[in-house]
Amino acid sequence: MAVTIRLRRTGSRNRPYYRLVATDSRMPRDGRFIEILGYYHPIEKPGRVVLEEEKICRWLENGAETSDTVNSLLKETGLLDKWARRKKGEDVSAIELKTTIRERTKKRKAKESK
Repeated sequence: MAVTIRLRRTGSRNRPYYRLVATDSRMPRDGRFIEILGYYHPIEKPGRVVLEEEKICRWLENGAETSDTVNSLLKETGLLDKWARRKKGEDVSAIELKTTIRERTKKRKAKESK
């Protein structure tokens, strides 16, 4: 069974928030999951991320893959860097994780020149 760490959408229409979950990679986006690993609230400005660090590190050590979005969230909060240093055997007790992420820039359509 290939385990993936990905986002599971919850919340009402136009007010999404996401759970980071460990799930079998064959399951649908909002299907069964193995364990909840954290939360992501994109509506709040700036976006708020709550991660359960020990659980995520345990899954990564056991070979779980991350989705592209989860990978970028973990990079931005600093957890991937902390996990890589921990894997090398360095002391990571002084590293603090961010709880908010910067706002994404809006993509603007290119104006057609006439």
